[in-house]
Amino acid sequence: MKKHILVIAQYFYPEQFRINDICTEWVKRGYKVTVVTGIPNYPQGKYYEGYGLFKKRREKYNGIDIIRIPLIPRGKNPIMLVLNYLSFVVSGFFWMVFTKIKADYVFIFEVSPMTQALPGVWYAKRRKIPCYLYVQDLWPENVEIITGIKNKHIIGIIGKMVDYIYARCTKIFTTSKSFVKSINERGVPLEKIEYWPQYAEDFYKPIEKKSVSEIPDDDAFDIIFTGNIGNAQGLDILPKVALLLKERKLSRKIRFNIVGDGRYKNELVELVNKNDVAYMFNFIPKQPATRIPELIAASDVAFLSLSDSPLFAMTIPAKLQSYMACGIPIIAAADGETSRIINEANAGVCCSAGNYHELAGKIVELLNKPLDQLSQLGKNAKDYYNKNFDKNELLNRIDRYFDINKALKNGLKSEEKQYVQK
Repeated sequence: MKKHILVIAQYFYPEQFRINDICTEWVKRGYKVTVVTGIPNYPQGKYYEGYGLFKKRREKYNGIDIIRIPLIPRGKNPIMLVLNYLSFVVSGFFWMVFTKIKADYVFIFEVSPMTQALPGVWYAKRRKIPCYLYVQDLWPENVEIITGIKNKHIIGIIGKMVDYIYARCTKIFTTSKSFVKSINERGVPLEKIEYWPQYAEDFYKPIEKKSVSEIPDDDAFDIIFTGNIGNAQGLDILPKVALLLKERKLSRKIRFNIVGDGRYKNELVELVNKNDVAYMFNFIPKQPATRIPELIAASDVAFLSLSDSPLFAMTIPAKLQSYMACGIPIIAAADGETSRIINEANAGVCCSAGNYHELAGKIVELLNKPLDQLSQLGKNAKDYYNKNFDKNELLNRIDRYFDINKALKNGLKSEEKQYVQK
């Protein structure tokens, strides 16, 4: 009989998150998968066309059963965002109380907000089954940085909620090694935490460079950014960089191809226009994830950045694995884990988060590199990806926690066994 995994993920298909592929792979491996999620509204802040409180609340996707519980869309302001977070928890509580679903495991895919984990831990406690948490964003640190909330009382309450969730999870997986240390410092035993990096979906792979309608086919040096355009991404650095590059009067045009949407996009466009560098930017609407490799292949290098903060120095953005899987040179304005991986792989160049003078210099450095050296950086990126972020190997590691006999056979430490067996 198939084991049944209940996935709690506030964001799921058609929203573009890696949990979509993880669940698809579990179905292929013989698991029954049910996902409890919200009504899709990320990152635009409004319900996707065709979805709503009374539309498509049950859906099938790649063999996955999807249950969409009511929630308030994110909107474009902090109040709506808070209501969005809280509404998922309230709906999740009532779903948990009345559901007749009998799962064998709970798996929580935690990108912000951490609050979404509550229905998962409540369900696992009620059913007395293992609960696995996959931490993508650290709370309460993320709340302080993204919202600017500094009130010790509010942060303290959020911190107690986080500790409550950690204490009730069988195992906690993290996307970066730095997260392991941070969670351990909250009193969670090290043997309960494991580094489990993200992988990129199979369609992220090197493809032959060809012209695409979204990117002009000219002699420009094309730098591509893909994904969510939010405050955390630190993209306000780019208009400043463009202004510096404009003053240098380079012999070859540099173009930033910004692919995606998000809460910060309008402000970014305004900054670009204000600095009179719009001719260096090409804003491309959000694309299906499967089209991203094609756009990457039409570019010379890929760009990622994060805001300057200790939290983001510990973060590995999912797009890093996507870029590396596509075998493209990377330029990053980021510290810590992201910088370490790129330098370790010799996959591109890095500068400090927020340092636009340094970033301008790094862009010129790549611009002046011979084509064969750029190609080698891309090859290094792909080689590093294959060695460190292989999809099958990572999924096999999760399998051992979903099968007690397999876990014991693989010789886990006695401390790990007790968490698997709970």
